[in-house]
Amino acid sequence: MKVLVAGGAGFIGSTIASACLDDGITPVVLDNLSTGRAEFARDRIFYRGDIADRQLLEKIFAEHPDIAAAVHCAAAIVVPESVADPLRYYGENVGKTVELLAGLVENGCGRVLFSSSAAIYQPGADFTVDESSPIAPTSPYAQSKAMVEQILADCARAYPVRTMSLRYFNPIGADPAMRTGLQLPQPTHVLGRMIEAANTGEPFQLTGTDWPTRDGSGIRDYVHVWDLAQAHVRALRRFDAILPAEAEPASTTINLGTGNGTTVREFVAAFEAVLGRPVAVREVPRRPGDSAGTFTTSARSWELLGWRPALSVEDGIRHSLRWAAMRDSVLGVAEDQPVEVVAYG
Repeated sequence: MKVLVAGGAGFIGSTIASACLDDGITPVVLDNLSTGRAEFARDRIFYRGDIADRQLLEKIFAEHPDIAAAVHCAAAIVVPESVADPLRYYGENVGKTVELLAGLVENGCGRVLFSSSAAIYQPGADFTVDESSPIAPTSPYAQSKAMVEQILADCARAYPVRTMSLRYFNPIGADPAMRTGLQLPQPTHVLGRMIEAANTGEPFQLTGTDWPTRDGSGIRDYVHVWDLAQAHVRALRRFDAILPAEAEPASTTINLGTGNGTTVREFVAAFEAVLGRPVAVREVPRRPGDSAGTFTTSARSWELLGWRPALSVEDGIRHSLRWAAMRDSVLGVAEDQPVEVVAYG
């Protein structure tokens, strides 16, 4: 099997591509390298370009007519940034997805896996959600994910395409084989900021301490990125069983989380236990677009994919620390130095 991985040189996309390779699935990577890294596409079929470039999509499918499905991981993802610049986020995440989908339909690619987000949910009183929970995005980033899901559902009704939205909770960790990990030197998510605090001695900023959770900090469902990648492999392998050609409706959604809620304070404690020493913490107000958080109670990923997470929060922290220590040697070049990679088929 061969699959197109849009955004396949980014953190999650490259990890999915690695999991595909390990399972005998050939990834065809498409990435404009705006945040992805060319190193993550080495020794893989790679096209440098934009997902909205219909001419490039036509070239890819002409050279790889056996592509059986598309995995769409390309997106801008920083919540506060989306609040400050919503037009960019709607353009990148929604507008370009419309072009990508049009290109997939034109080239006869009838299976689409979309990297969605649990940020679209309105949590219940206990912060749990399942696939039937109300949709109530609190940021333009989350809204863009909800909008794309609606577009996918509409496309599945109108065109010969079947769509599956995999709603991620909070990815942590790195490829256990250390082929890929977080490519940014200073990630903005919780674990990235903790690692930076541990390395620099600057306090970790705990954003929001007045949420109605058990300790006032936000609550999250931290899922290892390698487990997420394995879920995509299962989804690709079982796609036609879950959504057969005559499926009605021809779209579905699946939560990808551990089912366990961990508060940020509890996550700090787990981080300190793995690190073997304490880190300084400074409590600060919530950021624009922040939410209390959610965790899943759904069993759908097991029922449909036969998938459950195998790695723990501590595993995710351990793998992230290991990746952070070797990131520069794996990537091999400074952030401001261009890397030339020639697309090939």
